[in-house]
Amino acid sequence: MINKLLKELEEILKYNFKNKAFLQKALTHKSFNNDVNNEKLEFLGDRVLGLVISKKLLDKYPDEKEGIIDKKFANLVNKRTCVDIAKKLNLKKYLFLGSSHKNTERSADKIVSDCLEAIIGAVYLDGGLKASEKLIYFFWESYIDKSVITLIDSKTKLQEYSLKKFKKLPKYTFFKKSGPQHKPLFKTEVEIPESKKIIGYGSSKKNAQQNAAAKLIKILNI
Repeated sequence: MINKLLKELEEILKYNFKNKAFLQKALTHKSFNNDVNNEKLEFLGDRVLGLVISKKLLDKYPDEKEGIIDKKFANLVNKRTCVDIAKKLNLKKYLFLGSSHKNTERSADKIVSDCLEAIIGAVYLDGGLKASEKLIYFFWESYIDKSVITLIDSKTKLQEYSLKKFKKLPKYTFFKKSGPQHKPLFKTEVEIPESKKIIGYGSSKKNAQQNAAAKLIKILNI
């Protein structure tokens, strides 16, 4: 039964382990076996994932600023993305869990996320960095491609600039809403220390703030 499950998962992962014990260990939660479990493999896999994603982002966006790369990286390796991928792989089906964890939903996301990182660690030990890269690129490809639109929005950019230079947040003042109900126009003003007051417009308060922030960023040449 165990061998059948391992074989099934290998087909999903598109990787055949030379040492099946690595995969079995990656699937073993500490509630099932407190002495032989996936904790150290998860620790290793987390580092391998970070290295591979870092290299991929630098290769894919050679002209991007470090701050943007860092934000893309954080989105790609965070628990939310790992949980999403782990659920698509249905890793919960293959886990070896103790009876105390089999029916708990509270910690399920962390368990499958850790398991995914443990599998990456297991692949690294079994097949080396090239095998790990292949696995990660395959399952993270769509997320990496989507990261092209991960940009720092104007409000965030202005806020970071103002906090760094003046230790103060930008000040937004809402003026009014005009136009018909189905197509409203919002007017907002923004300023930071030593800047002019800049007016922005948008179809919502948020969009008006973004517009005002973008205008001020352009004026300040940030």
